[in-house]
Amino acid sequence: HRAAEEVRADFQRRVPYSYLQRAYIQLNKLEEAADAAHTFFMANPEHMEIQQDIENYKTTAGKVNLIDREAKPHMEDYSAGVRHYDKEEYELAIEFFERALKAYYSEDEECQIMCEGPQRFEEHEYLEYKAGLYEAIADHYMQVLVCKHDCVRELATRSGRISPIENFLPLHYDYLQFAYYRVGDYVKALECAKSYLLFHPDDEDVLENAGYYEGLLEDTLDPDTIKPRKEAKMLLRRHKLESHLLQMAAASLGFVYTEPNYWNRYGARQDEHSVPSSISSEPEDGPRLSLGKKPVSKTDRELKEGGPLLYSDVKFVYNSQQLNGTQRVLLDNVISEEQCRELHRVASGIMLAGDGYRGKTSPHTPNERFEGATVLKALKYGYEGRVPLKSARLFYDISEKARRIVESYFMLNSTLYFSYTHLVCRTALSGQQEKRNDLSHPIHADNCLLDPEANECWKEPPAYTFRDYSALLYMNADFEGGEFIFTEMDAKTVTASIKPKCGRMISFSSGGENPHGVKAVTKGQRCAVALWFTLDPLYRELERIQADEVIAMLDQEHLGPNEMNINPKDEL
Repeated sequence: HRAAEEVRADFQRRVPYSYLQRAYIQLNKLEEAADAAHTFFMANPEHMEIQQDIENYKTTAGKVNLIDREAKPHMEDYSAGVRHYDKEEYELAIEFFERALKAYYSEDEECQIMCEGPQRFEEHEYLEYKAGLYEAIADHYMQVLVCKHDCVRELATRSGRISPIENFLPLHYDYLQFAYYRVGDYVKALECAKSYLLFHPDDEDVLENAGYYEGLLEDTLDPDTIKPRKEAKMLLRRHKLESHLLQMAAASLGFVYTEPNYWNRYGARQDEHSVPSSISSEPEDGPRLSLGKKPVSKTDRELKEGGPLLYSDVKFVYNSQQLNGTQRVLLDNVISEEQCRELHRVASGIMLAGDGYRGKTSPHTPNERFEGATVLKALKYGYEGRVPLKSARLFYDISEKARRIVESYFMLNSTLYFSYTHLVCRTALSGQQEKRNDLSHPIHADNCLLDPEANECWKEPPAYTFRDYSALLYMNADFEGGEFIFTEMDAKTVTASIKPKCGRMISFSSGGENPHGVKAVTKGQRCAVALWFTLDPLYRELERIQADEVIAMLDQEHLGPNEMNINPKDEL
């Protein structure tokens, strides 16, 4: 019996643990509930309600040791190795990386075995399958081979994720070659360097390292006697043979096969916080970790900033360097005090609790009420006379002003389109502010799923992967708390904190280079215009296009709605 695809998908996403958490709560087993919530959250880091539940468990149950019940040993050991490496605890790092490798090869063997057995003929219906016996046998074994070949990707993918950690297996040897050097074991350092070079024979840094290690060893032994590790050599040989067979079969049997790049060297985000280079602490002729020269983030455009602000009244405050990050800018006086007041009056007349979050009045924290409204809704209310039309248009105009500033300051060579425009307010709920340890909006990135444990941001659904830039334009300062914060990818280390006030705008690129959140609003109401932009016209905000059409009609000789044959009661 094979489980249905829907059931398999639910188990892949660890959905049963969400139910288990609720069941344990009913039984008042808080530690088990916390473990179930944590296990679910590890595969669903974008799930903010579960994140809040975990924080509540920490408060109510005291100190809890959160356990991932579905943890993969090789992945856990690898992550532990990276953490010890970051702390320059090289002996411990070596222990965990070696354990990770042993577990990896064991998992690989199991993955290969699991590919045997019945396969799904995705391109054929069983009852309509008309191939001959030999074709059917070949088709079956090609699917088995594709499954086995994909074990490399399977073992490099964290639970619940779609994208693998690129270059995952070679990274073990890269970390190890440098760690062994730091503890003085040059034989093992050379062995691991040569193992890494099996995957990337043209890596200049590791080639240089290997030469350096050979020089250290040449007085005591023949460096040529040090060989790459046998298991790495065997796996890579098998992998190449699988690829060759698949490409031959594709040509002979007439199906399409494209070989993925399983060993991409430039996969993971790397910076001085996650992978320290040895350059700063070693002589110039000493070894270096090959990761040290990798780019911070993948992008198909040149990153610039410092372009004109377009409006004389807008005041520059801080750039990326002053905000300790990449593609960040802080501006003041984007709108005036009077415009802030008028916008606030509009907000009070059009906002709906839980707007944009399926009616959930407290989507991010139970200690605040969330309200919001879109540009089109503001114009609709203006037509109906529920708010002044001039005020509704102000919302439209200032968001366009913000878009033009962002496009100009970051010196973008193509048009920046609206992806989503939202007027939002967060209100502290009375009687619920004592001993708060949560955030108004948890740390996240705007176009990828932030995974602090892995020091990664996965650019895959359900994240809004098409978003390129973000901006927040603040309307008031008469509240307590609510500071906007940037953090490192660990979602803990704060790199910049910004106190909102009328006319202040923070803008930044939407990727994993800019994790951010909002501190708890503990008194009063915090309001802002939240803006997300895209460079891809396919993902333009539909309501914005409709709003543009309404504004165009308004601008035609300043005609009223009745003169344009528009029924104010109709949905625009």
